[in-house]
Amino acid sequence: MTNNKTVFITGAGRRFGLALAHALLDDGYQVIAHYNTSKDGIAELEQRGAVAVQANLADLQQVARLISELKQHTQQLDLLVNNASCFFDNTVVDDDLANLSTVLNVHTAAPYLLIRDLQPLLAAANGSVVNITDIYVDSPSTNYVAYCAAKAGLASLTLAFAKKLAPAVRVNAIQPGPILFLPEHDSEHRQKVLAETPLKLEGGLEPMIATVRFLRDNPFVTGESIKVDGGRALLI
Repeated sequence: MTNNKTVFITGAGRRFGLALAHALLDDGYQVIAHYNTSKDGIAELEQRGAVAVQANLADLQQVARLISELKQHTQQLDLLVNNASCFFDNTVVDDDLANLSTVLNVHTAAPYLLIRDLQPLLAAANGSVVNITDIYVDSPSTNYVAYCAAKAGLASLTLAFAKKLAPAVRVNAIQPGPILFLPEHDSEHRQKVLAETPLKLEGGLEPMIATVRFLRDNPFVTGESIKVDGGRALLI
């Protein structure tokens, strides 16, 4: 793959965003890696030639500044991955209304602005967008009401922008399931989740990366949402 392709990944400092950034560097991409506070992995990416950009996606003024900064770094964008997330349960959201705004802005409003305003850069490259949603878009959890609603908003944006931006830009989504447990997930929680997952395993990050590459490389797929969840959505 030639090295003149550019990708912008939100939430690239840790977990899936970090692994995807490394994988696309391996593919020869110029990676523009967004982070808010999780910078540990960003230093690794910068050492490999990635460009780091910081913004709090909960603050839409910072999102506007981020978009301006991106336009200074590149005149075309081959791939945009809206990956940044904040996994707030009902208690966190209800403790402070600012947390409700954060959930809605990070998962829905910020991706809306990024897709809308970066569309000329994407069109210049016949590029594509991959939005990371969630299997709970289709069957929301009562413990994460705002989170599920915000991810459902991102799923709707996927469909709407796929229609609006065709044929110049393709827009798709991935719905992850139990890909990588969090450190705070104890063995009881992990066993329960895996028992409710037909394939009975923690997926790891490679299946997600492979799905991004599929959506990137298949020129006849848009408006699609692919579950990468070991079948878990069948049982929730």
